[in-house]
Amino acid sequence: MEDQLKFDAAKIFIAVAFLGFAGVLVRLYNVLVLKPDRLRSALRKQGITGPPPTLLLGNIWEIKKALSTTVKAPAGEIPVSHNCAALIFPFLEQWRKEYGDLFVFSLGISPKIFINEPGILREITTCTSLDFGKPSQQQEEFGPLLGRGIITSNGAIWARQSKILAPEFYMEKVKGMINLIIESTTPLLNSWRSRIETEGGTAEIHIDDYMRSFSGDIFLKLRALMGVMSRRGLSTGIPALRYLPTRSNREGWRLQKEVRSLILEGVKERQKAFDHEKDFLHMVLEGAKNSDLSQDATESFIVDNCKNIYLAGYESTAVSATWCLMLLASNQEWQDRVRVEVLDICPGGTPDADMLRKMKQLTMVIQESLRLYPPVPVVSREALKDMKVGDLNIPKGVNIWTVLLTSHTDPEIWGPDALKFKPARFANGIKGACSHPHLYVPFGFGPRVCAGQHLAMVELKILIALLLSKFSFSLSPKYSHAPTIRMVIEPENGVHLLVKKL
Repeated sequence: MEDQLKFDAAKIFIAVAFLGFAGVLVRLYNVLVLKPDRLRSALRKQGITGPPPTLLLGNIWEIKKALSTTVKAPAGEIPVSHNCAALIFPFLEQWRKEYGDLFVFSLGISPKIFINEPGILREITTCTSLDFGKPSQQQEEFGPLLGRGIITSNGAIWARQSKILAPEFYMEKVKGMINLIIESTTPLLNSWRSRIETEGGTAEIHIDDYMRSFSGDIFLKLRALMGVMSRRGLSTGIPALRYLPTRSNREGWRLQKEVRSLILEGVKERQKAFDHEKDFLHMVLEGAKNSDLSQDATESFIVDNCKNIYLAGYESTAVSATWCLMLLASNQEWQDRVRVEVLDICPGGTPDADMLRKMKQLTMVIQESLRLYPPVPVVSREALKDMKVGDLNIPKGVNIWTVLLTSHTDPEIWGPDALKFKPARFANGIKGACSHPHLYVPFGFGPRVCAGQHLAMVELKILIALLLSKFSFSLSPKYSHAPTIRMVIEPENGVHLLVKKL
């Protein structure tokens, strides 16, 4: 009798285990095969096609093949055409020729819609619905670097569907930071002046390191983490890959812990020095304090916001300044024009807010630089529910890719000289520069537009103005034009300039 009971129990256990295993297989089949097929089918019915995907990998092999054939410019060649999209996203350019400006492709299992049609993009860029949100996959994959939440003016927390502070609030804060930005630039100016004197009147400077010279341990660790995240690159859509203890994942996990520890230590030190003036970090802490979060959640909130500040307000500004100086060094006429304007408006060498507003030539150069080399090349949004954008029905779960590199350099939008450095196109503002002004979005668009755009513009204006007032630049023969993407668009081999003191 006892043996019979054991035998029956074993049969029940095996049956339950089999049913559980079968349930897992069914669920996996639904997630990995049926759901992506349903989404693609819904898009095909609207005439949206694209390169056929393979199981689990999607179009990753085709993408890797296209990237392997990319040819970089030789050292010493001054870039005349700035077709960054062809270098960074050659696969998208190939598919555009085959499928047009509206097609579907896959990084892993989830389908993504590439859109470069101005009419649809107008609907997308002006959409304020929070149901058109940050992709869940992006949150999971890049959350360790990008963070997951920001604060609003009343201290409330918004995680996936985040809001930003009013532009007027930021402008007032930014005005108060101008002197601090100028002070932060002084060591760089002194360092370059010293190198020029030491090297006999002309110094060859690798400027990338100087643009990031004020980073400190936290920013250096975050930059290392950014490098690890970018190496994952095209494999982000492969299910469960981020959980495997690969060398890259282990390095990323280690850096995440170090970054978290450094940020929390820095916050504790900063709290001791708070005065009556509320800076951005003070606002983050105040928002966390008023939110009734647990200790762990509060710490995560603070860490995430500091990561956001780094990427949006520091790394993107540094790389934008690097590209802007490269363009000025390779276009002497515009370098001279901006320098004359800076010295005329600011003869004393220390600009204030009013002076910065009057620097129209400098503004045009920065706008053109951000057009050709926007820090973030792609704005990705996910339909958090079934949505209708114009005549396009977007099923829940589908991601939309707005590729700024493509829309910023499309000859149909910007004219036949779209790939040329031509700041004069912005002489009458953004509306006068192109046929579809809503497609110029170097800081993103909608309710998730970059909160640090005003600060970034002021930082860029101050840095470029001060450098042009003290030095002249030309490209070094060592410079090799090779834009690449490491979360933001960077020069793969850095930017080498020949710098002379005026």
